[in-house]
Amino acid sequence: MIKKELIQRSPVRIFEQSIHGGLKAGEIGIIASISGIGKTSVLVQLALDKLLQNEKVIHVSFTQHTAYVLSWYEDIFDEFTRKKNLDHAEEIKDQLTKNRVILNFNQNGVTGDQIIKSLKALIVEGGFKAASIIIDGFDFGRTDRKQMEDVKAAAKELGLLFWYSCNVGENQFDKHGLPLVLKDYLDLLDVVIMLEPRADYIELTAPKDRDAAELENLAVKLDPRTLLILSDP
Repeated sequence: MIKKELIQRSPVRIFEQSIHGGLKAGEIGIIASISGIGKTSVLVQLALDKLLQNEKVIHVSFTQHTAYVLSWYEDIFDEFTRKKNLDHAEEIKDQLTKNRVILNFNQNGVTGDQIIKSLKALIVEGGFKAASIIIDGFDFGRTDRKQMEDVKAAAKELGLLFWYSCNVGENQFDKHGLPLVLKDYLDLLDVVIMLEPRADYIELTAPKDRDAAELENLAVKLDPRTLLILSDP
């Protein structure tokens, strides 16, 4: 399979269709679940999809060292290229690496304003014209509305889309299925995706998709063994 065909046939296309064309510039999306369900895997797959389309991606991790983040990219790329028998896989992997930057921050030692300044410095002054920002391991219980307003403003100013992971405690949801930890800035968030384990797969639902009033079941799921996104049969 050639790269163009891989992009066209990716389950990420179905994922994007399920949320009205996918996340767009100026928008913030959340991948939420209890611990250990597959949030990082989904974020990495969304990032890899952008990288395969020759777009630049900045991956910010608050809990994992760079080497560990790299191993996620390596393992997921190798898994789905093996399944699809991608032509020139190693050459493509080298190209993807050039379009990706991984940053590590400690939420104890950095402010939201400093993080945004670092991203702006890399994108504007450093010339790394990323359009997608992946933020993993961020503790929403330790932020505030002002920080999220600043992120939203930066997203609009620079034409960025932000995907965050969000760890949720057991039974910590409102009546709409939305994580309570996000309640103070739900209006700033455009899409919230929940991962929920079932008997033989991990279900993806969208309790918030812009102004949609009802919970949506997405037409994709996660394989609980590989944590790869799969389209429903």
